[in-house]
Amino acid sequence: MTELDSIWSEMLGEAAAKASDSGHRDIADYLRLKAANDEIRSIGVGWLVDTIVEIAGHAVRDHAAIIIEREEPYNFAHGNSNMVGSLIRVSHGVRCLTLEAGWTRTPRDGIMRNSALAMARITHFGLPNKGSELRLVHDDKLPKWLDERDSRIESKDLSYHVDVLCDK
Repeated sequence: MTELDSIWSEMLGEAAAKASDSGHRDIADYLRLKAANDEIRSIGVGWLVDTIVEIAGHAVRDHAAIIIEREEPYNFAHGNSNMVGSLIRVSHGVRCLTLEAGWTRTPRDGIMRNSALAMARITHFGLPNKGSELRLVHDDKLPKWLDERDSRIESKDLSYHVDVLCDK
């Protein structure tokens, strides 16, 4: 969790407590739900980012020329909405794998479509057909990342993208 996320979570908690103390239970309930969803989002995006970095880190053993860069906080557009989150850029020579992951933080940022908690985009420089759009959604027990075809994303699916980068 970034410092910004931590401060935002603290502010939501304080606002929920004030709303509850002043008798605005519906507002307090909404703010508590938002805080809980933001924590799920943060954990989900963290898993995605950490997994890509870990897989790329293992690839460094075979390809010493791999460079991994991280940018946080990072903004990117998804449709008409502004997503706030993280950027991971993994470079291997002229090839580049990019992961953008985040969610709308404020009403001004827009909305999350298709029951998404968070969105992610994986792109391969020069290989647009190899990229993927992902969304984090609630599941029965744990949230899950889904691709465009509503298939569950696991670490092996993320390994595929690093393999494409390394031309395997």
